[in-house]
Amino acid sequence: MLSLELATALREAGLAWKPAPGDRFAIPDRGLDEETFVLSNMTIEVHEFPDGPVIGFNGTVEWALDDVDKDEAIWLPGENQLRSLLGGTFRRLERVDDGYQVVTSVLDHEERFTADAPEDAYARALLALIAAGRD
Repeated sequence: MLSLELATALREAGLAWKPAPGDRFAIPDRGLDEETFVLSNMTIEVHEFPDGPVIGFNGTVEWALDDVDKDEAIWLPGENQLRSLLGGTFRRLERVDDGYQVVTSVLDHEERFTADAPEDAYARALLALIAAGRD
């Protein structure tokens, strides 16, 4: 999973988030820094009744916050989302001795971004792409 540090850097770099079901996010600075949340249309669970199991669709949350402003949440994009955001610049993901390496190419110039986790390598590549777009 993407580190909160890199997710925050992506947001500060201007990466926009349009929340969608399945997106993961964190809520820092509220005593929930270690928690990861997932957006869902509803919670679905099986209830056991004497007549047999029933699939229940519940629209309630199980934590103490009623709601959180989107700007208070930090999007934790997944590997596939980060790869998609790199678009045509993405060349490949490689396993290397010290983790993972994402290779990108812009105007036939290859760059390599290494991290312990694939998501972090993708995020570093995306940060460089965003920065290059500002130059």
